[in-house]
Amino acid sequence: MLSEALRLIRTFHDLKQKQLAEQIGLSRSYISEIEKGHKIPTLDVIEKYSTRFKIPVSSIMFFSEQLAVGEKTTAKLDRAHGVIARKIINFLHSIEERAT
Repeated sequence: MLSEALRLIRTFHDLKQKQLAEQIGLSRSYISEIEKGHKIPTLDVIEKYSTRFKIPVSSIMFFSEQLAVGEKTTAKLDRAHGVIARKIINFLHSIEERAT
């Protein structure tokens, strides 16, 4: 979900991969690999997104957070986290569709 969130953040701000790459000092191909889910972004890369888009790192990390499953409470929290993250992703998708 993190890769899709990063892609949607970029498209929400109406930036092409090449433009973002130039702005945050990465290659366009690296951003493409991250957005496709082929590479996992490092914390340094997430911080670059955070700075560029003025979004807290914690908000970006929300999409990659994995809660330990074991207790019923933790399992419920894990499911709730997944539901909320999917709703946010769906919301960003709807914004993206309206913009195109």
